[in-house]
This record gives sequence, C-alpha cells and structure tokens, in this order.
Amino acid sequence: MTSLWIFILVTSAIALFWYSRQIAEAANRHAKHQAEQLNVQLLSVACTKRRIGVLRNGKLGIKSQFLFEFSSDGESSYQGTLFLENERLVKKDLPAHKVLN
Repeated sequence: MTSLWIFILVTSAIALFWYSRQIAEAANRHAKHQAEQLNVQLLSVACTKRRIGVLRNGKLGIKSQFLFEFSSDGESSYQGTLFLENERLVKKDLPAHKVLN
C-alpha cells in the first residue's frame, strides 16, 4: 500500500513539474508577442510568483506572475509583468518607455 502512495506522489510531482514548464513556455510566447506589438527587443523572462488558487472561471488552477525585461533603444531596459492563469494571459503591466521612430 505504501508503494502505491509513493507512486501517486512521484507521479503527481512529475505532472506538476511538466505543467509548470508548459506555463513557462506560454509566458515566453506571451512576452514575445508583447515585444513584437511594442516593437522592442525582448531580453529575458522569469517567473516571480506561482501558486495554486481559484481562477476567474471558478475552477482550481495555477496562478503565475512573470517578469519580462525589454529594451526599446538597446541601452536601457524596462520591466513588464505578465499575469497568467494556467496558460492564459489575464493581465499585463507595462511601464512607460522610450519609443523610437
């Protein structure tokens, strides 16, 4: 019986890790899309917060917050924030930045 519980625990940990990687890849895609829309260079994407909670649709899921750095002129960098529920982008915070013509 204990080997069954160990198997369930290990399988759950692997599944959670795999799904968190999918969420990170989705955040990277969203950050690239934002950089293309803003016509800036994407520098990096990093997860700052991840937790299990109730999503906007009322179901249980993973809420994540990702920080992405971008540059509009190649010298200065700015940090934006992406808020995801599972793999879906629900909110973005972008700072004021230089716009080059």
